[in-house]
Amino acid sequence: MKRLIDLFKNKYFWVSMSFIVWMIFFDKNDLFSQYQYHQQLSKLKQERDFYAKETAKVNKDLDELTSNPAKLEKFAREKYLMKKENEDVYVIVKDKKDND
Repeated sequence: MKRLIDLFKNKYFWVSMSFIVWMIFFDKNDLFSQYQYHQQLSKLKQERDFYAKETAKVNKDLDELTSNPAKLEKFAREKYLMKKENEDVYVIVKDKKDND
């Protein structure tokens, strides 16, 4: 008990405790901010990975389209509904009920 009382009378103890409390709660880099920064970093890493995959996929498609005219024609027909002069294009849209 005597050691505990001596500890509370020690000015270095109070300075240390106040410093710790200040750093945990009041500083601009407190624990809550650090947690938010960590969450934001995780989200940004996931976005970076997603966009890297999407970029690789688009680059692959671009290489295929520039190197193969048949692929270019297929892409134009599927994505932009383009057709030749003597053709008719029919677009079949399935109901959402049929997909379930």
